[in-house]
Amino acid sequence: MIMRRLLGPALAAVLLAAAVTGTALSGGLGAAAPSTQVGALASSAGCGKAPTLRSGTHTIQSGGKSRSFILRVPDGYDNTRPYRLIFGFHWRGGTMNDVSSGGTSGTAWSYYGMQEQSNNSAILVAPQGLGNGWANSGGEDVTFTDDMLRRIEADLCVDTALRFAMGFSYGGGMSYALACARATVFRAVVVYAGAQLSGCSGGSQPIAYFGMHGITDNVLNISQGRSLRDRFVANNGCTPQSPREPSQGSMTHITTTYSCRAGYPVQWAAFDNGHMPGPVDGTYTESGVRTWTKGEAWKFISQFQGGPGTTTTTTTSTTTTTTTTTTTTTNPPGDGCKVTDTINAWNSGLTSEIVITNTGSAPISGWSLAFTLPGGQTITSGWNASYSPTSGQVTARNASYNGNIAPGGSVSIGFQANHTGNTDKPASFTLNGAACSVA
Repeated sequence: MIMRRLLGPALAAVLLAAAVTGTALSGGLGAAAPSTQVGALASSAGCGKAPTLRSGTHTIQSGGKSRSFILRVPDGYDNTRPYRLIFGFHWRGGTMNDVSSGGTSGTAWSYYGMQEQSNNSAILVAPQGLGNGWANSGGEDVTFTDDMLRRIEADLCVDTALRFAMGFSYGGGMSYALACARATVFRAVVVYAGAQLSGCSGGSQPIAYFGMHGITDNVLNISQGRSLRDRFVANNGCTPQSPREPSQGSMTHITTTYSCRAGYPVQWAAFDNGHMPGPVDGTYTESGVRTWTKGEAWKFISQFQGGPGTTTTTTTSTTTTTTTTTTTTTNPPGDGCKVTDTINAWNSGLTSEIVITNTGSAPISGWSLAFTLPGGQTITSGWNASYSPTSGQVTARNASYNGNIAPGGSVSIGFQANHTGNTDKPASFTLNGAACSVA
């Protein structure tokens, strides 16, 4: 288990309460704004200031109550650079510490994997819910979010066009509540296995939306996740469709990108597993280290660079992950490199977990890893790199967030592939044209 979850019968009461939640919220950060303003490039008041906020736990007053959150300021913070701001809301019975620590998966899953994926390009926040939940009574948790934004942005340099919220289960419900009530404040939300648990005040404006849900979820049925998605399919002017979803026993996921109004994409990923945020293709286990969800979530939110027309969203339905980031430079790998490749095979599929280590004395800035897949293997999805072509002689190129490998440092990438019986590993690997040792 990558995290401790206290779920089940208590959610019935939460669902009942959520059905009648929706007190109108107004003023402050939530004041109505023309939709054309969403995504307009802006820097917060904290830009240029010597920061007083540091990574760690902070407590503020909100609605007459003491409320807490854990903040992570990027290493090497630059007060002249506007950063993305990402909120990670915990599940029912979870805590801000669970989100910030990553549970048993550690930093690979901290802030739902965004600490790893953002690679110090985002300010991360893990808020604490009242009673370890997000009932949002009278809109108090939305107000708490407003108050955190004010405190953080008054002190740190934030790109106010690039605010994001994500969460699992109850935290997904809270992220959905923000999509409803603060569509002009947040650029996008990512909802893992969510339902309408924290209300939906407003809910008529567009916002970029990514929902993920297990087809066998017996805590919050996938139909509830589809319902959340479909609100923003409508709000965002998307062409309605019934996305493909994997069959039970397939141990795979299918990701669909809708055709929507420019700047307001909707994406949906259904997976063959239960109530969890960190499924792993090819197994019925959960791992914050190996899950594909963090890579897809980061790919979704990192596409936004400013105004509504500046995303790189495609408008086609895709099966599993289609990584498109290809930012690469040619750079020798220093004195050497080492590759470790771990294969997990089943029936007609497999996953490959590849760790690239810089064994040289010079840093690597931009990399491409070349290898030849055994006959009958075809890549169907990948994470933390782009792969081209999908069979034969393949080149994996770094993503935007993991192109630098310090001496002694490593990066982890991987892919899922179909096979016709041969589950062997590639015999050799070359990094930027130089042969690597294979562990």
